[in-house]
Amino acid sequence: MSYYPLTSIPDYYGIDALLTEEHKLIRQSVRDWVESFVMPQIDEAAQNHTDLPGLMKELGRIGALGPYIPVEYGGSGLDQISYGLIMQELERGDSAVRSAASVQSSLVMFPINEFGSEEQKKKYLPQLAAGEMIGSFGLTEPNHGSDPSSMETTIRDMGDHYLLNGAKMWITNSPLCDIAVVWAKNEDGKVQGLIVERGMDGFTTPETHNKWSLRASKTGELVFNNVKVPKENVLPGVTGLKGPLSCLNSARYGISWGVIGAAVDCYCTAVQYSKERRQFGKPIGSYQLQQKKLAEFLTEITKAQLLCLQLGNLKNEHKATPAQISMAKRNNVKMAIDIARESRQILGGMGIMGEFPMMRHAANLESVITYEGTHDVHLLITGLDITGINAF
Repeated sequence: MSYYPLTSIPDYYGIDALLTEEHKLIRQSVRDWVESFVMPQIDEAAQNHTDLPGLMKELGRIGALGPYIPVEYGGSGLDQISYGLIMQELERGDSAVRSAASVQSSLVMFPINEFGSEEQKKKYLPQLAAGEMIGSFGLTEPNHGSDPSSMETTIRDMGDHYLLNGAKMWITNSPLCDIAVVWAKNEDGKVQGLIVERGMDGFTTPETHNKWSLRASKTGELVFNNVKVPKENVLPGVTGLKGPLSCLNSARYGISWGVIGAAVDCYCTAVQYSKERRQFGKPIGSYQLQQKKLAEFLTEITKAQLLCLQLGNLKNEHKATPAQISMAKRNNVKMAIDIARESRQILGGMGIMGEFPMMRHAANLESVITYEGTHDVHLLITGLDITGINAF
């Protein structure tokens, strides 16, 4: 037995009827690309802790980078449901692939489009959309993750430039990035965003090694030692934590869709395996405990799909709240990691083999359940929204 290609996304509640023909075409085109480009090489990349060669340019070629960015800046001008469907298909391939697209789109292109000057938009966005330029996002620090307001990275006004000092860690694409959108405190303690370019003196990006998760993705640090950043590289449209937090909301939204893809990959593999694997004279799918698991998987996937679809509608209407996005991110990542773990059990010993995706998805989702807001922090965000009392 080996990996089973996916022929369709489970649609138990007829959700496809609520999608446009454009949505379905976009989903199918990304699905086809994942089957042809990602699936043949993702296991080897994860096993060997190497990224997929040419990934960013491929993502740019299929329109997966900043798809909601206006056409005039190199994007496709698509809606938020289209963005979600793209993330879903990419993460069915691997969380590392979705992470690469998510960081580029939501954490680099989004703030430049939302808060950047016209010159910054024209300079960076078309190249980022094409995957010719790779971006990273610097918020998390060695001593500050869930509490970004305590960041230690600083900028000092030196007249004709800013002097940037500090460090960021757990940065996707850091070793590969051409630019980094970095958040730092000025002399007044206010957070500002800057675009730091590869080649600026004092800017280094050491790689993080020995990860058990997201092994097909490059992760590293952003280190700033008296980096001179031109004033025209500061994002002029925002000050304070509203800037980075709005980026995180966009990324969390994409994650809530993306992890459905990982769950579906595990579910479809488990269904097919349960029909073919025979024990005690009949397929293991004929036993009640296996059917219970499969029925629960499909139920949870369906609930996650409905949650994301309505959240996408709210995003399109600019009505989605940060708390609503947190609820979807928390619920759907937990759903996906549970399905990855339980579906591995359906496959027994075969479930740990690279020919099947369960262990790879489960390991990846251990990172996804932590980044862009931990599982517990998202619970507290919902609790704050319910009670009006801050429990942080």
